[in-house]
Amino acid sequence: MKTIEKKEDGILETVKTVFWALIIAGIFRTLFFQPFWIPSGSMKDTLLIGDFLFVNKMAYGYSRYSCPFSACPITGRILGSEPDRGDVIVFRHPTSGVDYIKRLIGLPGDKVQVIDSVVFINDEEAVQVPDGLFVENYAPQGSAGNLPACITRPGPDGECVKDKFLETLPGGVTHSILNFTDQQLDNTQASIVPEGHYFFMGDNRDNSSDSRVPQNAGGVGMVPFENLVGRADRIVFSSAGKSLFAFWTWRGDRFFKAVE
Repeated sequence: MKTIEKKEDGILETVKTVFWALIIAGIFRTLFFQPFWIPSGSMKDTLLIGDFLFVNKMAYGYSRYSCPFSACPITGRILGSEPDRGDVIVFRHPTSGVDYIKRLIGLPGDKVQVIDSVVFINDEEAVQVPDGLFVENYAPQGSAGNLPACITRPGPDGECVKDKFLETLPGGVTHSILNFTDQQLDNTQASIVPEGHYFFMGDNRDNSSDSRVPQNAGGVGMVPFENLVGRADRIVFSSAGKSLFAFWTWRGDRFFKAVE
């Protein structure tokens, strides 16, 4: 009988331990940091497919999207803090409910327009300076196995090349962007960002679904403040393969790399 009681006590203690571990993990994820894998190439070369990071949820306060499954009983935003132009932010798509990660370009009230691939904010040019080339292997990337887009068809060496620029936004934030083709979104109509909303773009400008296309046309459109989940501050881990367990594909130079 004592043996049975000990087994039952052991099982009960295990259940209690797992229960409290899940509660603590849920609180940590809700209030502080949310893990996020980079699934696409829309933010190259700032973020690569397979980068793993923790999103800082304390940066902008909390909304219902701060909880898993949008379960927080919050209306609007509490402890809110305004984001800065140039922040790299995870947000909930206003219509699809999918989490996206992009760079904040336009603040409430801003006039944003793209002319010949150059961003203008309130008629001020975000100056681009050539910064060489971004070169990567022309090979399937991530769990989806998608091939990267390149300026020209890769040669025998299998290198995929894009033009790289350093862009400086009004306010002084400088970051890397890529360009590999001429496309329709290189020229847009001027848009005024509504109050309480934000305008986002991917750093890989020719391979990003973002605020340049309105929601009713299949894009991201303007993103409400409530939909911001948190700020990406630092890459924790990075793997170029389909699985994080494929250690031979780890990118050691990206571990604990700051997101700029």
